Amino acid sequence: MEPDGTYEPGFVGIRFCQECNNMLYPKEDKENRILLYACRNCDYQQEADNSCIYVNKITHEVDELTQIIADVSQDPTLPRTEDHPCQKCGHKEAVFFQSHSARAEVSWGGSFLGTWGLVFPYGWRYKYRGDLALP
Repeated sequence: MEPDGTYEPGFVGIRFCQECNNMLYPKEDKENRILLYACRNCDYQQEADNSCIYVNKITHEVDELTQIIADVSQDPTLPRTEDHPCQKCGHKEAVFFQSHSARAEVSWGGSFLGTWGLVFPYGWRYKYRGDLALP
């Protein structure tokens, strides 16, 4: 149960036949108006303890660029480059950043892999995919 009092089903799971160990499938008992799980191989059936048979969770990812603060360009501990000038203002020095959602893709061999970007002192931000060698 959620904190606001509503019930949100989690993982529904897969059920197996107690007779032959095959998968059980949802089946409606129209006469008694109940949900059953039935084996397609033998005659085994069991009553469902929950009426939910499928959960579709939709996640919304926030664009990584909105999470980057413009002041990050002032952080002296971050790697910098002058090889990629700003496409809007022409400023040469930029700070590298790594997307939070792609940190698992970072290669510590001196390059960024995955989603990476540049932040310039005036707040312009650019996002890229792929490999970028550090200076």
